[in-house]
Amino acid sequence: MTSYPDVTATQPRGESLTAIMVALLAACVAFQLNASMVSPALETISVELHTSERMVGLSQTVFFTLAALFSLFLPRFSDIVGRRKILAGILGVMTAGSVLCAFAPNIETFILGRAIQGASGPVIQLCLLMLRVSVTDKKQYGLLLGVITAVNGGVAGIDTIVGGFLASHIGFRSIFWVVTAISAIALALVLHQTDESMPSAGTKMDWPGVFPLVVSLTALLLGLNEAGRLDAANWSKVGLCGLVGVAAFCAFYFVEARSKAPLVAPRHLRQRATWSLLITTALTLAGVYAAVYGVVASLAQNHPAGFGMGADTTAYIFLTPFAIVGWIAGPIAGRLGPLVGYRRILRVGLALCLVCLAVAATSGIKSLPIMIACVLVMGVAYVGMANIMLNGLGIVLSPPENPGFLPGLNAGAFNLGAGLSFAALTAIQVKGSPHGSASLAGYSNALLFGAAVTAAALVASYFIPQPKNAEETE
Repeated sequence: MTSYPDVTATQPRGESLTAIMVALLAACVAFQLNASMVSPALETISVELHTSERMVGLSQTVFFTLAALFSLFLPRFSDIVGRRKILAGILGVMTAGSVLCAFAPNIETFILGRAIQGASGPVIQLCLLMLRVSVTDKKQYGLLLGVITAVNGGVAGIDTIVGGFLASHIGFRSIFWVVTAISAIALALVLHQTDESMPSAGTKMDWPGVFPLVVSLTALLLGLNEAGRLDAANWSKVGLCGLVGVAAFCAFYFVEARSKAPLVAPRHLRQRATWSLLITTALTLAGVYAAVYGVVASLAQNHPAGFGMGADTTAYIFLTPFAIVGWIAGPIAGRLGPLVGYRRILRVGLALCLVCLAVAATSGIKSLPIMIACVLVMGVAYVGMANIMLNGLGIVLSPPENPGFLPGLNAGAFNLGAGLSFAALTAIQVKGSPHGSASLAGYSNALLFGAAVTAAALVASYFIPQPKNAEETE
């Protein structure tokens, strides 16, 4: 494996790195606002559209599911037809979806708008690939990678606060008008301040391989979503989705083995750089993501057993600081990545997450100061270190002949891991601490399970090979 893809820029216009970074950051912020500003407004949406919270929750599931699916193949397609062209295209689609959501007269139209927005899923990966064309110095690239990827952990926590404020004082439609404006600005900046690159120009896109891969991930995500319903889940449906997912992936493998220009060459799937990174990413998200956004947030708002906070206070005390410290730590970790090793920083981040989850499960559930400290450290360790390094490794471990495939699959692993996290940790939490119960057993067990999964991610990280010429000291 080579450290960085052998990318070829076309239509070079000599844009300054500052201008390029402004454009790419605007694109990443636009995507993140689509993902996070809506979260505090879910109840308001259900009231204003006269629908149930379940249907509004379905709109979120649709958005994230389609974001995961488009992330599988659009990075590779961008290698062929042009990254700036694809990024501009999905920003335009995102803008159109935002306008539809803002005008939505009912929940059906709103869900359609969120589905359209889901095409923006690979924005972060495309921005990192485009940045690599403009930055040849690996130290500088590591720093800027950290700046861009830190957005993926939240816009310094401001997004959820602003989203809640707009929903409470103006209405949920105002959120989508803000997103529309920012998406339109990002589109203009990308078109005017970035260069085009298409390292695989002339290669035929492997659409026959896309279909079974999309079916596989869709089935797995549907199965995880159904499992997350716990006692109300149809476990036969969960099992069927699992079987369809595995069968579709096997079909994908055989299609790729016979393709002249495969989406993912079977030899790349067999390489340690591929499967070890995907397993590490999925396990990391499965262990940490719902531990903070699900278990800790639930404990904070639990009156009989937890800290008895309101939703807004929970955001101020836990979720916003979690994002802010990650935002601060991300560029630092990215700068250190090429110096001390991407893998080493990843392992330090995973080890810190493991310790924090264990402490939170045993002491933090009974002590607000300890839980706050654990969440802050995990903000640095997960958002600012592990998340940055996992995205970076997806770039530097990609083969030169197909630089977009591993970032795409890695994005799918992020979403699959997040889905598994909510399905497993929530089930354990509710089983041990049912609604109205004063028991802390469910919260403790869920966090301990998250620690165990994070430990497995740490072990898996030792199988990730060293990116050649990307890490000076390893």
